[in-house]
Order: sequence, then structure tokens, then C-alpha cells
Amino acid sequence: MKRFSIALTTAVAALGLTACETPPSKEAVGGITGAVVGGVIGHQIGEGRGKDAATLAGMIIGAVIGSNVGRHLDEHDERRAQVVLERNRTGEAAHWVNPDTGADVTMVPTRTYQSRYGQYCREYQTTVIVGGRKESAYGTACRQPDGSWKIVN
Repeated sequence: MKRFSIALTTAVAALGLTACETPPSKEAVGGITGAVVGGVIGHQIGEGRGKDAATLAGMIIGAVIGSNVGRHLDEHDERRAQVVLERNRTGEAAHWVNPDTGADVTMVPTRTYQSRYGQYCREYQTTVIVGGRKESAYGTACRQPDGSWKIVN
């Protein structure tokens, strides 16, 4: 458990460093998010002496998948995601194909709530198919004062 905590702390610290980039690249955010999610999943799957190895493997696999998803999303996808977050009901999927990258994207808001600071936030799931490979990512976005949605994790 201690090693898992160290690995998770390292991933969160890396996310903090990435946040200093102006703005952080989608590839970097996807990689860090994937590493954290993959580490959590690996830690839950691993048993006994293999728990640390499963956690590390989950972090590495998650980082690779998350980076790949982030790399294939561009401004076109960002505009479409903004519309989905603003207009789609929870559970209502939106689908598009990026004309520049060929990425086949499906996005589904999965939960809508108001944060303790009064901001409206939405959790979502995104599935991207690139080159025949299907990859999924989860995230949360919150509405900003200017009405736009900003990914917060």
C-alpha cells in the first residue's frame, strides 16, 4: 500500500508540473490521467507480492493509452466536446469523426452536479477509435465564468 501511495503521489505531482505548461498539452493530460486511473485499477487487480507490479503496469499502460487518446484530440474535438457538455443530457451520447485526424469519437456525460464552490461540473466518458484501436477515457469538466467548460481532471 505504501508503494502505491508513493506512485500515486508521483503521478499527481507530475500532473502539477504539467499544469505549469501553458496550456498543458492534451497528450500530457491524457497520459497523467491514464497513469492515475491505470495505477488504481492495477492496484485493485494485483494480489499479494504482485500488487506492486500490477500497480506499476497499470500506470504504464494507462499513461500510454491516455497519451494516445490525448494526442488525437484537437480543436475540432474540443469544440464538439464543449457542445456536448453544454447541451447533452446525462447518458445522452454524441458521436463525431474528426475530419483532420480520422478519430472516431463518442462522448457521454455520465454525471452532472454542482461543486461545493457552486460551479456546475460534469463527469464524462470518451471513447476514441484511431487506426482501428478503441481507447476510453474518463474525466470531469466544470463550467467557467465565461460559460466555457474546462477539464479539471
